[in-house]
Amino acid sequence: AIKWIEELEIIFEAMGCTEENKTVLGKYVLREEANVWWKNVKLRLGL
Repeated sequence: AIKWIEELEIIFEAMGCTEENKTVLGKYVLREEANVWWKNVKLRLGL
């Protein structure tokens, strides 16, 4: 998890993101990661 956060920080810095933009973009990335995780769980459980 720490490596993931560090990678996001590098990307945000390269993009010149404000703290507000970091929050918005981080929330979007996290939501997408959660969606991928949930789809994989459903596949494994046969749902």
